[in-house]
Amino acid sequence: MDTSLPGWRTQFASDNTAGICPEALEALQAANAGWLPSYGNDALTREVCDHLRELFETECDVYFVFNGTAANSLALATMCQSYHSVICTDAAHIETDECGAPEFFSNGTKLLTAPHREGKLLPADVRLLATRRSDIHYPRPRVVSIAQTTETGTVYRPDELAALSSEARANGLRLHMDGARFANAVAALGAKPADLTWRAGVDVLCFGGTKMGLPIGEAVVFFDRDLSAEFAWRCKQAGQLASKMRFLSAPWLGMLKNEAWLHRSAHANRMATRLAAGLCALPGVSLISPCEANGVFVSLPPAADAALRDAGVVYYTFIGGGARFMCSWASTEVAVDELIALVAAALA
Repeated sequence: MDTSLPGWRTQFASDNTAGICPEALEALQAANAGWLPSYGNDALTREVCDHLRELFETECDVYFVFNGTAANSLALATMCQSYHSVICTDAAHIETDECGAPEFFSNGTKLLTAPHREGKLLPADVRLLATRRSDIHYPRPRVVSIAQTTETGTVYRPDELAALSSEARANGLRLHMDGARFANAVAALGAKPADLTWRAGVDVLCFGGTKMGLPIGEAVVFFDRDLSAEFAWRCKQAGQLASKMRFLSAPWLGMLKNEAWLHRSAHANRMATRLAAGLCALPGVSLISPCEANGVFVSLPPAADAALRDAGVVYYTFIGGGARFMCSWASTEVAVDELIALVAAALA
């Protein structure tokens, strides 16, 4: 990418500012030929579901929805009754960035939050919140919800997931994973998707497609298939059943073939590592959270922050006031190095 072009400065705002990944676009264009049955009754959608079952090495039920908020909210609503509660961190996307959708779609399920530790929820936090009260006046804990990668860019290792699952099971709770950036976690750890999900005790995964490079759409994967018995009706009621479902599912086919999803996510992670190393070599810049996937969270001196704003670089400051820079499948070394150079010039 030529960084002289207007728009490159929005590249680090989020990984969903990138365009459609070429493999996904090619599959989308191929799906546009001819006529196919509606509402997911097409061969392409069935093929993608089979690919996902092969990827996760198990039988599972797969549904496609338009966005992550719908995926998380409808999955949690399926796992809970209105008098239940969901345990998560105070930085969880379902707590801070989904406009009350999990509570809305579940008719009132309450979120119980614990302070995050570098974005993560700890088994001790689950135990504390699950056992705090058991009387009828308190919303009964039912689900533990975690994000992979976390909201501060860290990743859960298989043993950490297993420990959380074990604590959840000990207290009669299910485990939900917000996997908006699940692909980046798999690429970062070099682990099998199964080892980061059902083998570690995850019941439901919301597998993010948009941030991975798809034009639109997330996959809700039920490893506990009993939980999905009426999920199709919930999607329909919530306006998430696409009539031309093939346009949601087909891009997944392009990404899953030849492991394009994994290669593209690994590239995003490498760009983040390059950016983190370059920024942290500068005076006064330091990480506020480990750079383990495709997000870089740093503390910037005021002069650097002002210089980047003046240059039109778009990024977010949140979670303790640090600057967040996200890399994507489309991030380039040229853009990364230009960003580092802008900060270096401001601090010279």
